[in-house]
Amino acid sequence: MTSAVAPARAGHDTVPLTRLLRAELRWIFRRPRTLLVLGMLAAIPVVIGVALTLVDPGAGGAGPDDSAGPLLTAAVGNAYVLPIAALTMTLALLLPLASAMAGADAIAGEAAHGTLRGWLLAPVSRGRLLGVKAFGVATVSLVAVLSMATTATITGLVINGTDSLFTISGSTLSLPEALGRVLIAVAWVTLQLWAVGAVALAISAWTEHPMLVVVAVLAGDVVFTILTFLSAVKWLHPFLLTQNWSSALTETLQDPMPSGQLAEGALRAACYIVIALSLAYSRLTTRDG
Repeated sequence: MTSAVAPARAGHDTVPLTRLLRAELRWIFRRPRTLLVLGMLAAIPVVIGVALTLVDPGAGGAGPDDSAGPLLTAAVGNAYVLPIAALTMTLALLLPLASAMAGADAIAGEAAHGTLRGWLLAPVSRGRLLGVKAFGVATVSLVAVLSMATTATITGLVINGTDSLFTISGSTLSLPEALGRVLIAVAWVTLQLWAVGAVALAISAWTEHPMLVVVAVLAGDVVFTILTFLSAVKWLHPFLLTQNWSSALTETLQDPMPSGQLAEGALRAACYIVIALSLAYSRLTTRDG
């Protein structure tokens, strides 16, 4: 076993990186559950947009979520707010679920099906293996967020028209300006989801049970969210990945647009990515199958 794994550990990468990336993407996007999850996420903004046209605008603020209620109220008759509201609502659970599933399948899923051993015995270094898996998780995260933002933007424009792009500050945006801000939101949410996926990869490297990875990540998401509401552990809040998830995206709705929460959240997510991928790499370098 040691001699068989030695080439990979020595870092002799004989397989072209582009070939590995293409193979990883084909494997990911040929899974029916991946396509099902992405399709469901893309449909959510359409459902929200249609529902908002059927409700009384004056009743839109009554909701269980302190951030979602006002955003949904603002989205009535406002094509620009709909994609931001949809991303904010789904960032609480559904979008992290997509990234957690991708991270779980990347290593633990392949280990459960016996295909990971082929990677570990191939002339591919562990660093390149992890890089390919991280790229796959990041791609799923980007596609999930981009598909939601696209359908939300199109739905908002179809329902309300291009002359309904208003910030919550009362100013009117041109279509290119609104699309630019939506892309900022897409990039920020994608970075948060990549952090979730990186944590899933780290856990996935230590187990062969992908469902355990998904449960662990979602449980951590719930615990982090609860901790953000507890003032007794306020000192811990800056270290929680979910800190400001419910409010950071509202910065893109203001004019002029502040960036304090967005920048803080991006830095925090980047730290999670580095730490989680480092833990995953440390485990892969000692794993033979």
